[in-house]
Amino acid sequence: MSVSSRVGRDGRLALTFERRGARTILARCGYTLPLQVLAPMALDDPAAVVSILNPTGGLVGGDTLEIEVDVGPGAHACLTTPSATKVYRTAAPPAVQHVALRVAAGGRLEWVPDHTIPFAGAALRQVLDAEVGEGGVLLIIDAFAAGRVARGEAWRFALLDSSLSIRDRGGPVLHDRFILRDGGPRGLGVTEQRPYFATMVVVADAGVAAFAERVRRLDGDGEIDVGAGLLARRGAVVRCLAADAPALLRAVDAVWAAARLEVLGVGPLELRKP
Repeated sequence: MSVSSRVGRDGRLALTFERRGARTILARCGYTLPLQVLAPMALDDPAAVVSILNPTGGLVGGDTLEIEVDVGPGAHACLTTPSATKVYRTAAPPAVQHVALRVAAGGRLEWVPDHTIPFAGAALRQVLDAEVGEGGVLLIIDAFAAGRVARGEAWRFALLDSSLSIRDRGGPVLHDRFILRDGGPRGLGVTEQRPYFATMVVVADAGVAAFAERVRRLDGDGEIDVGAGLLARRGAVVRCLAADAPALLRAVDAVWAAARLEVLGVGPLELRKP
């Protein structure tokens, strides 16, 4: 296959955040389509907030995306997306997304993209790898819909393979993976007929137990089920099931706000998305 035929199919994004005085700046940024970023948002918050987008509208089979984020000592970055990520039907190999997150000593990184929607017949392999330095803080949100639920396409994707690995100088902190295939069970086995689900992980040296306890006290309002548990060291993991997209967003916002309060010591962040 010629190089030109891969234009718009092989995307790469590399971001580096640094602390300059009292604020964090985006010190280096490089990308190739179908990945790009918007200029950092000027919000009343200590984090430098950057939105990652795919101007092609979504992922198709054979796309390969590579994202690298480096947060320097004392810097605080928040990465998000302007909307949900769509993965379209394909007869080709899966779309592949590999995300590498590196947080230096004393750095803070919030990875909070909107959820992913795999269409019927879609195939996606996603790998999130993260490394957290001493005194660093990492918050990851990884959320999915079971498909275009309103169109009756729940659990009809061909492949959804997602893994999340976090490590520090002491070794592995968390490895989490699920693989769902066409022809398998129409769900995760424990979704209680809830077609929206999310995993949220916090790694930090302080505030983790208080965060987990605050999450356990959240009101599920009949449309949300949330559970939290402590990792063997330095972290907590949260699982969330939701009846619909608005319920998922409420749950994610509540858990994110709890993490910001207990671990980062700051208030909720309003991203002001349209």
